[in-house]
Amino acid sequence: MTTRAPAPTLTPAAGLATVVGFLVCVEVASGVLQGFYTPIFADLADHLAITDADVNWFEAAQLVLSALAVPLLSRLGDLWGHQRVLLLSTAVTALGSWVLVVAPGFWTFLVGWALQGAYVVWLPLEVAIVHRRTAGSGRQALLTRRAAATLVFALEAAVIAGALTSGALVEVLPMEVLLALPALVVTACLAVVWWGVEHVPGEAAGGLDLPGLGLVTLAVGLVMAGLVLVRVLGAGSAYPWLLVLLGLATVVQLVRVERRTADPVVDVRLLAQRAQWPVQLTAFLFGISVLGAQIPLSTFARTDPAVAGYGLGADASFVSTLIGVYVVSLAVGALSLPLLARVAGPRGSLVLAALLVALGYALWLPLHETTAQALTNLGIAGLGSGVLVAALPAAAAAAAPPDRTGFATGMTNATKTVGGAIASAVFAIALTADGTLAGPGAGQAPLSGYLTVWAVCAGAGLAAALALLALPRTART
Repeated sequence: MTTRAPAPTLTPAAGLATVVGFLVCVEVASGVLQGFYTPIFADLADHLAITDADVNWFEAAQLVLSALAVPLLSRLGDLWGHQRVLLLSTAVTALGSWVLVVAPGFWTFLVGWALQGAYVVWLPLEVAIVHRRTAGSGRQALLTRRAAATLVFALEAAVIAGALTSGALVEVLPMEVLLALPALVVTACLAVVWWGVEHVPGEAAGGLDLPGLGLVTLAVGLVMAGLVLVRVLGAGSAYPWLLVLLGLATVVQLVRVERRTADPVVDVRLLAQRAQWPVQLTAFLFGISVLGAQIPLSTFARTDPAVAGYGLGADASFVSTLIGVYVVSLAVGALSLPLLARVAGPRGSLVLAALLVALGYALWLPLHETTAQALTNLGIAGLGSGVLVAALPAAAAAAAPPDRTGFATGMTNATKTVGGAIASAVFAIALTADGTLAGPGAGQAPLSGYLTVWAVCAGAGLAAALALLALPRTART
């Protein structure tokens, strides 16, 4: 019989502000990555001598790696310690960022972009670190909630800073120098994690579930491949849907295998608990709007109403302003989480946030003709989204045993990523279902496609609110 070495004793919440301060630096790097590249996608296409449409493959590759990496890294965090895996994922992200700097062409850039997807596990790992450190404080849920709100605020502020920086410097610096800026930020973040976040051994027993990991990889790979083929071959082809069906069949087999595994990479028993599955389902539904709807919103804003009969006719700089308003509302929503939870209760705050997301997108259906209407809709949806970004990992951690907090928080990002990837493909189909416009507006999607996107996002928000009602009233976030 083997005995595990006892974990070092931590004073409850001792030095928490210092640890959160270092973790804020990590979220600043995450925000830079998420905001820096968006304004310069067209310039990247010119730099790589590819079409604007080819840029979409970068997103697809990163979503695939993200969906595969989160369960693996989350499990490793519970086994090895969350700080070590945070360090590992930061190193992989830094490597991907530097690959972008030296990439000579499309395929090398694609590899670097995919490697950058390792950053999606940062926030769940950080929440797990805070949750572990505050154990025994008597205020674990409250302190975790406050820390999550602070981290998300830093993330969203950095998104704005990253977008403004790249937009201002793209005409001044060579592309290689410009791309080196986020790489330097992530590299500095690596040093911050190394020196500023102490290592605490993982509490999970057992090893890595390789059969389960293989089935997860196969299932996600098949579904993602099918969705990519929908974009390439069209919804009328049978081949993409065959791959999707095979992926879903693999998920069924995954559930069977993981139920028989002592230490599964996907803990289906934990996910099935009443305090857990509404949170994970909400993360999936939330991904539909927070990840899947962003490109349609951007293209709608850029569309000239004099030509297509709809749109805001905004230029690239004003689209950045719209994004900034949305991100600010996200940050405000995240910071309001502790107060909202105190007023409405943990479960009530989650339900209210999901309803705000539903309302924000539902308002797009009748109100989409003026800039003021767009800002109002985005602001309402952003407030709810900010609360969910901060609350979902914390809620998952609170409902998980100590040795599975990394897995539970990581799965909120994994399910959100899968929801966004599926929505991205579905929305692409919706925007071409009735054919593109002819004449002066040739190549632009019909308004009915955008109405479908907003209706789906509103419906997903409402479905999330209903799912969250299934949480126990005593559920903590």
